[in-house]
Amino acid sequence: MTGIARSIIGTIAYTSNQPHRAGAERGREAFRLDLHRDGSRVLAAHCEIDDAPAVVRDVNLRLGADNLPRECFVRIAVGGAFRGSGWFSFSAHEAQCEASTTIEGRVSQRFALQQPLLAFGNHAIVNDGYAMSLYDLAQGPGTQRFFMLLSSPDHRGATGPMLYPVSLAIEYVGEEDIEVTAGRFRARHFRILDVGMPEEHPDYDLWVSADDDYILLRARVTGYMQTAYELASYHVVEH
Repeated sequence: MTGIARSIIGTIAYTSNQPHRAGAERGREAFRLDLHRDGSRVLAAHCEIDDAPAVVRDVNLRLGADNLPRECFVRIAVGGAFRGSGWFSFSAHEAQCEASTTIEGRVSQRFALQQPLLAFGNHAIVNDGYAMSLYDLAQGPGTQRFFMLLSSPDHRGATGPMLYPVSLAIEYVGEEDIEVTAGRFRARHFRILDVGMPEEHPDYDLWVSADDDYILLRARVTGYMQTAYELASYHVVEH
């Protein structure tokens, strides 16, 4: 018996919704979510964005049994060259970042928290889906506001990595059955609105699995981005 009770392993296809390249592949993501026997979770992802300047990102996020982020590692390359790596740690009263980047150099950050951090955005698409677990479903469809920290304020996560605070609204639309490349799933439809970033972020629709795993099934970003994401493969391993 290992310390891991169950693993979900999958891939996400990145495509474009822009009229001149609708459906064209623009990147990919491979992920693994491990549910440990103590109730903690570890979410790892390797992400590639082909659009210039190309971005390659590796992330590893650990969440406690209470579903709160405990630590995260992020490494990014931009335009085919290393840009930076950072380690993030979260306690009840403080977030910390120790990073090394080719632009800012050696970085040490301390960010005081008024309450334990509910979510950390590391720009992996699978992590965006899991962040929808913030929403209190007992309240039913509607909109709820949250504070969280990001590893980068850039829409593609191509800066830093460093701590950046944002507020955002999550709208819960409801449940529906959808079919994606990986199969047919019962899904919860959410929408991310009003993200407090330096450049306004277009509305972001996400469909995640209607269970406690919140696996990203499908997503689309409107506005100038016109990007789409879809679960391409999905495999569950019981240990």
